[in-house]
Amino acid sequence: MSDTLARALEQVLAPVLGEVSVEDLQPLTGGASRITWAFTAAHADGRRALILRTGAGDDIHAGMELEALAQQRAAAAGAPVPHILTADNSPAALGNPYLICDAVAGETIVRRILRGLDDAGRSRMLGQCAAALAAIHRADPDGIGLTAPDDLADWRSRLDEIGDTTATFEWAFRRLADRRPDPSPMRLVHGDFRMGNLIVDGSGLAAVLDWELTHIGEVYEDLAWFCIRAWRFGAPETLGAGGLGSVETFLQAYEQASGTAVDRDAFRWWLTVATLRWGVICRHQAERHLSGEQRSVELAAIGRRVSETEWDILDLLSGGGPR
Repeated sequence: MSDTLARALEQVLAPVLGEVSVEDLQPLTGGASRITWAFTAAHADGRRALILRTGAGDDIHAGMELEALAQQRAAAAGAPVPHILTADNSPAALGNPYLICDAVAGETIVRRILRGLDDAGRSRMLGQCAAALAAIHRADPDGIGLTAPDDLADWRSRLDEIGDTTATFEWAFRRLADRRPDPSPMRLVHGDFRMGNLIVDGSGLAAVLDWELTHIGEVYEDLAWFCIRAWRFGAPETLGAGGLGSVETFLQAYEQASGTAVDRDAFRWWLTVATLRWGVICRHQAERHLSGEQRSVELAAIGRRVSETEWDILDLLSGGGPR
């Protein structure tokens, strides 16, 4: 298969780089929505390390062309993202829609990243994450086909589709619906901005990856998702923003980078929504195992985290949570 894919890649890259030879094609990950490959393109001007992302289209994830356009808009606004060479929603060339970008050197495994940072490194990285989000939110979202989903309603529907719920989830959905803050301006949002979707090198944040959930929404969605417990990877609550620093420090850094104020009450509402979202995802992953769709100890283990998210939701709704 890899030889066939390599030859097809050479045809795809020819209009961009000229005649090329694809070498060292290796799969990196195989998730539910995207498969990632690393390879080298040898051409007249030298050798270039590239990344291929492929995945069938669906009604949840952005198409490859949209994902590429959103990254290009974010890059124009100053966000660190990989340079895109080409993208196509058609499966004709490679068997699935695809996106090809430059490889970015660095680390992506969060526990290694956090172990390698001292206090100064964490502080620098936190500021870089805030600045990257501010740049993403400055980007022009118009005219590229982005949708504007209702986060709370969408996750309500996802839970209903499973056909199972918990008392905590039900109470949270109702409380959140009753207490929804006034809407803020709609911006380009990443949709999955978290430590696991960043590349980090010796200078800090090198690139923001995995744009398949990008859409138009409120900036609070990205800010809150970065601060849920799951993306702290065991770091204490005092490092509630991605395991790097306090939530308040993160919000202040974002305010400075974006030149806009962050309503703390609105942020808390969105942080509760983000935690509830993670809880529904955990329940969905468990259902994949329990239903027999995909028997997996990992999926079953993720399902056990539903109770953890219930605790966090109740804590947030009672005025607790990370600071």
